[in-house]
Amino acid sequence: LPGPARSAALRTPRRLRAAPCVRPSRLSSPPGMAFRSQGRRPPLPPLLLLLLWVTGQAAPVAGLGLGSDTELQIERRFVPDECPRTVRSGDFVRYHYVGTFPDGQKFDSSYDRDSTFNVFVGKGQLIAGMDQALVGMCVNERRFVKIPPDLAYGSEGVSGVIPPNSVLHFDVLLMDIWNSEDQVQIHTYFKPPSCPRTIQVSDFVRYHYNGTFLDGTLFDSSHNRMKTYDTYVGIGWLIPGMDKGLLGMCVGEKRIITIPPFLAYGEDGDGKDIPGQASLVFDVALLDLHNPKDSISVENKVVPENCERRSQSGDFLRYHYNGTLLDGTFFDSSDWSLHSRGHLARSSRLTLVSVPVSAALGFVSSTSAQISVFHTEFLGQAVEDDYSRNRTFDTYIGQGYVIAGIDEGLLGVCIGEKRRIVVPPHLAYGEEGRGNIPGSAVLVFDIHVIDFHNPSDSISITSHYKPPDCSVLSKKGDFLKYHYNASLLDGTLLDSTWNLGKTYNIVLGSGQVVLGMDMGLREMCVGEKRTVIIPPHLGYGEAGVAGEVPGSAVLVFDIELLELVAGLPEGYMFVWNDEVSPNLFEEIDKDGNGEVLLEEFSEYIHAQVASGKGKLAPGFDAEMIVKNMFTNQDRNGDGKVTAEEFKLKDQEAKHDEL
Repeated sequence: LPGPARSAALRTPRRLRAAPCVRPSRLSSPPGMAFRSQGRRPPLPPLLLLLLWVTGQAAPVAGLGLGSDTELQIERRFVPDECPRTVRSGDFVRYHYVGTFPDGQKFDSSYDRDSTFNVFVGKGQLIAGMDQALVGMCVNERRFVKIPPDLAYGSEGVSGVIPPNSVLHFDVLLMDIWNSEDQVQIHTYFKPPSCPRTIQVSDFVRYHYNGTFLDGTLFDSSHNRMKTYDTYVGIGWLIPGMDKGLLGMCVGEKRIITIPPFLAYGEDGDGKDIPGQASLVFDVALLDLHNPKDSISVENKVVPENCERRSQSGDFLRYHYNGTLLDGTFFDSSDWSLHSRGHLARSSRLTLVSVPVSAALGFVSSTSAQISVFHTEFLGQAVEDDYSRNRTFDTYIGQGYVIAGIDEGLLGVCIGEKRRIVVPPHLAYGEEGRGNIPGSAVLVFDIHVIDFHNPSDSISITSHYKPPDCSVLSKKGDFLKYHYNASLLDGTLLDSTWNLGKTYNIVLGSGQVVLGMDMGLREMCVGEKRTVIIPPHLGYGEAGVAGEVPGSAVLVFDIELLELVAGLPEGYMFVWNDEVSPNLFEEIDKDGNGEVLLEEFSEYIHAQVASGKGKLAPGFDAEMIVKNMFTNQDRNGDGKVTAEEFKLKDQEAKHDEL
């Protein structure tokens, strides 16, 4: 389960990362020039006196040089378009200012100290003129203020800094405003149409955010780091305002959370990026939500009416999937050109195997060309692949080849079923994530089951029609001619001899078809129609045939046997139908020179077959059989057979073979 001991993103951050957990303590006495308390003017801090002493000339505040020096004058130089709140007596404000005399000489500036001036308004902490001038200001508003002596430092002034009876000019920019009675403010500006679940206390969430001050200044952003902020809610991992502001959010919802400083970082700030007494504004988009107690959820989208078999532990499945995060972001798909299988946890060892091209669908043709295919063995580690081939994901279930949530979610499916499986991270890739799957991510898989089988499965034969006379049954060595339709379990047609307009011809038991087809054609009579279902370990295995037969595919053949020619006994390619002549060598050696060449041998054998005295094995190339027979007799390999080399198979009682 995700936890602070394993994920740095979940520990208390040194800096604010969307929702820090430093609690405010107390308010410090605000420093600054325009300060008054209990009717007395406190002396300026030594550092500030030094700053005031070394300041040079500054431009006079424009627009305030006219009018009486006995009245407070305020010029609203800039007012923002939006002003949801203005300063009232009792509010706490943060503002920047430049203080000058009427001739433009600067006597103080918050900018020089690189820090705002922070103070309560209307509580006597400021000179009277500033207390009045700040009331009604908006955040980001800029005011030019002219304060007469009786509302500033009067006839006493400030020794060495402010002469007696001085008129003071202030250029003020308001940065922040809050009140001790404020609460967390929430403004939802987008909410998805469907909201099946909202954040509750103890939930774990993943969200993006922009963090700004009230004046809009950005201080932090998860978007800039291109990584969500991941945390528990309501258990003290976040500042109190964020803990409260996230409750009730839906995945996909976007809201603005405004937090007063006493529910954020208080008077001390975070020590670097966030100043003391700062209100914080978070623009939050929730991407993910789960609870450590969650299990997977399964939603059946399409369930076939005919479901003769449901998947069990140990079965091997082929299925398509789309993998998304909870907010709909794609991370992987068996159907699209994406990379890195999202829920495979294995590696593969590839073994090169050569098979005839003509055997692409389990049959043989006259071509002898070869193709190379790869046989894959599971090794139980990680593998990546490219899905631009639009291929299924193939795996065992219940044996740890896939993440635990998928292992569980694929149990009990039917062929052709479509279901959605939602997997919490503790049943997926946990807080570390993997590849383009972020840590602590809930995963959503839309599954379409194409086929499945068990390694213990044998072929399945269903006979649909048998002729009345079905006494002669096919056996090993027989030559068969038949039509077929080849398809996958989901009905996808792979090939058809009916479409080609010619039969497929093989010798049964000669290795010309895959083992499952060889088994499925046994004990079949001419005219019979049957369906043969072949599991991949009796078909083309994990490799399949590139571009034609998917790897690990269960194959379905609809077959009609049209012709059967009885074969020869096992091990024979030619047999005599009559008694063998005692002068066989002399009959073959027509020129009587004591040597038989291939041409003489071939002419004689074909003559015996034509007269019915001999028979070649059906379904094979006759010239190739005769040439092999001659080679067997030419024991020294000199291209001719002598009487000494010429021998029969004496071990056969009734049949002899050259």
